[in-house]
Amino acid sequence: MLEVVYYVAASLDGYIATPDGGVAWLAPFESSDEDYGYNQFYASTDAVLLGSRTYKQCLGFDSWPYPGKPCWVFSTRRLKAGAAGVTVTARSPAKVVAELNAGGYRRAWLVGGGKLAASFRAKGLITEYVVSVIPVVLGAGIPLFASRGPKESLALAESKPYPSGLVQLRYRRAAV
Repeated sequence: MLEVVYYVAASLDGYIATPDGGVAWLAPFESSDEDYGYNQFYASTDAVLLGSRTYKQCLGFDSWPYPGKPCWVFSTRRLKAGAAGVTVTARSPAKVVAELNAGGYRRAWLVGGGKLAASFRAKGLITEYVVSVIPVVLGAGIPLFASRGPKESLALAESKPYPSGLVQLRYRRAAV
């Protein structure tokens, strides 16, 4: 069964980016000395799921941030797949998850953004949440989830503080 993991960094007040989509506020927490478990997490995934705005932002980076992983970009707009292994789709998250499950994928990283995460959450498709809480209050921006959804009970699987002040929280859906 496919696991969908929403692995994301968020400000203390719940934003994943500034109002213009910027993530420069994360730079002080990116260092070669500490990866906050990222490399281990990335190695554990075999697919990447992106919203169209997140994808367009990634295309502006010096190098493609998801090498060696097939990526699905969710968009109702016409976009060109600008990187190898990228599939642009207008299909629903549930249909893509079913397709990945049928294709033998085990673990997918739901990168974001907030709108895509909200649509996955609304359908109960997220099996694990890994939220790195950054000790910054942005005051405004793109929220962790772009819209409200149904109540969801979670069980804390792990919490790990880092010397930088970042705290990484890992939650699994609670058994009903």
